[in-house]
Amino acid sequence: MYKETLKSIILSRQRAIPKIALKTRTISFGDEANYVLVGLRRAGKSYMTYQDVQSRIARDKSTAEDILHVNFEDERLMGMRVFDLNQLLEAYHELYGSEMRPVIYLDEIQNVEGWEKFARRLADEGYRVMITGSNARMLSHDMASILGGRYVPREIHPFSFREYLEYEGICLSDNWLYDESVRADVVRMFNEYLRHGGIAESFRQNDKEEYLNALYQKILVGDIVERNKIRNSRIFRLLVRKLAGSVMQPSSLSRLQHIIKSTGDTISLTVLKGYLDYMREAYLTIEIPNMASPITERETMKKRYLVDNGILNLFVNGGEAKLLENIVGINLVNTVEMADGEPAVFFYNKGAAEVDFCVPSQRLAIQVSTSIGEPTTLEREQNALLRFVKAFPDYRPLIITLNERQTICCNKITIQVIPVWEWLLTK
Repeated sequence: MYKETLKSIILSRQRAIPKIALKTRTISFGDEANYVLVGLRRAGKSYMTYQDVQSRIARDKSTAEDILHVNFEDERLMGMRVFDLNQLLEAYHELYGSEMRPVIYLDEIQNVEGWEKFARRLADEGYRVMITGSNARMLSHDMASILGGRYVPREIHPFSFREYLEYEGICLSDNWLYDESVRADVVRMFNEYLRHGGIAESFRQNDKEEYLNALYQKILVGDIVERNKIRNSRIFRLLVRKLAGSVMQPSSLSRLQHIIKSTGDTISLTVLKGYLDYMREAYLTIEIPNMASPITERETMKKRYLVDNGILNLFVNGGEAKLLENIVGINLVNTVEMADGEPAVFFYNKGAAEVDFCVPSQRLAIQVSTSIGEPTTLEREQNALLRFVKAFPDYRPLIITLNERQTICCNKITIQVIPVWEWLLTK
């Protein structure tokens, strides 16, 4: 590639990034470590690199000239190959001298096949490097082996509800729950967050659904269909719609295969599993297994949720029950750490006991319901938890609702009922 073009890219990024207005997120990075940031497209990975650049300039008396930041979605870099990557360093050193050691940011580097060997060499040569990408394969064991343990993986998620409130200028004091005006603002903002999710770029859009639909199409086509060379994109789109419509229901591979066959199409279980893997790797979906299933069978029956409510709402359009359960599911998966490689969050389905979420590390069993005002609904959710706690007496039962709060005592078991917005901010 022409180095003059690379020099222009380097200089333009150095001028632009320090001036970008940011809402600082409470995600910090060590000064000496190298990082791989992955997550859903537009979840904020690039902004985290900008935040790191600005923090470094402000804190360490660095200047923009100490930064080499490249976005590989820049059309001027289309067609760049792995053996072109070293020209970035050459162009930088021609600008500033060979003795300079820039901090290097490689944004959406997965667009260059074979990038990982270049990244490892940079780390071996002592550069401080931050990489971003939109595919979970960048965190795989094979990739970690190629990178030689020289990078710390970080998943970047869409804004949490607390971050969304802070973005909107609502900072909560210790006693916010007892301030009626603040609580009213929290409930009002949650109703918006429930429908439109946490993709920060959507917050100031006049037509949020139009923006989110364009983002979904980009993820679907660019990050999944084209990257994985899916030949029948129509079946793939159908599968996404079916998953979105059944986020509250466990689904086996055979059931999904049957659903697709009922529309007149055919798909093998191998291809179907590949499609589901592609969704997960692109951070479009998350999966949780059945706690009651033997370990060898946990891959065959799972619940699947979309990774952001704004995208899910494109499919369910006001389906409060699905949006509510989805937001609880993704919050648990994003915040509860795995232990010994085991899933951190499960659902439980065995006999008459069906529990929406189980968190073994917290000994927590959760039912999700928009309201338990109807006696039949209360009885259903309560009895499911009572059956579960009878089998697992060290678990704490919880019901998460849209706006209800109470304490239920039954058979010497206490079940807390809490509004989802309070749970998200206080758990």
